[in-house]
Amino acid sequence: MTSVIHYALLVLLPVVGMSALLMKNLVSAVIVYTILSLLTAVVIFQLRAPDVALSLLVVNAVAAAIFLFTVHKTEVEE
Repeated sequence: MTSVIHYALLVLLPVVGMSALLMKNLVSAVIVYTILSLLTAVVIFQLRAPDVALSLLVVNAVAAAIFLFTVHKTEVEE
């Protein structure tokens, strides 16, 4: 059962990554990027490295917040 979940996550990661690259709307791309980082953290957690997964989540949460703030500021100026 767990191997099915592992394979599903490994197939889902590139799909979500490509969809984040192909998004036209920047806010949607940041949201998909956040989902990608969450899936990556789940994979790393399943590899029995919870400290690395937690630090990955924190760093990506800060990066997503900075991205959203930047997108908001650039949309207001236009």
